[in-house]
Amino acid sequence: MAGEAHESERILASARQSLQVQRAGGRRRSIGQRSAEMKRRHYLGKLTRAAMAVAVILLGGMVAGLILNGIGITGLFVMALAVVAALAFFTTFPRMKVPSLPSLNSGDVRTMVGRTELWLEAQRPALPAPAVRLVDQIGVQLDGLGQQLEGIDQSEPAVAEVRKLVGEHLPGMVESWRKIPPHLRREERGGRNADEQLSDGLGKISAEIDAITRQLAAGDLDALAVRGRYLDYRYGNGLDEPPLIEAPKDA
Repeated sequence: MAGEAHESERILASARQSLQVQRAGGRRRSIGQRSAEMKRRHYLGKLTRAAMAVAVILLGGMVAGLILNGIGITGLFVMALAVVAALAFFTTFPRMKVPSLPSLNSGDVRTMVGRTELWLEAQRPALPAPAVRLVDQIGVQLDGLGQQLEGIDQSEPAVAEVRKLVGEHLPGMVESWRKIPPHLRREERGGRNADEQLSDGLGKISAEIDAITRQLAAGDLDALAVRGRYLDYRYGNGLDEPPLIEAPKDA
């Protein structure tokens, strides 16, 4: 009996530790605060459902004990197994789904940034090393950009263009790289291969996000509207060669 109780305590402690790791963002590091926040909410829901299931099992065991004048060692063993099974199930399911590409640029700014970060995190393991570093950098930048966008009237055309850059063009560039067969990514096209084009494109988008964040901080929406149209034209084709035009000088 004491051994069973000790084993149950060990399993519960292990489950609590696992949940703490998951609530902190999981074993896979989050690239931004928004995605980490969405993960915490997801795992908090898991924890709540697991706690409710355990409470129901314990309450059911107590009621059965009162009705049957005790449930005996077998009953305690069955109840312990039920608790373990409930914890194992509710701390595993439902799994957090990777947002779909069309859903990224939807909802409020906080949701849009969080979804984009989650999507980028899911693609991160397959990316070449230089692109991974840029994705990590962009994750931090997206948090700052999201804060700036929250303070701007969302009906502004410039804001819509910036949202399109973050929620469509940025993931679209990564997605177009993913669609290239691995054995063709090293083939040069115009002096660069697909891996180099991806890193170069992500680097430029990172620079654009930084410039946009600074313009939003300065409240220069007119210059931002010009830049937004330029970015839509420049990055709307994924990894295709960008148009040979210069960025607005005042942007």
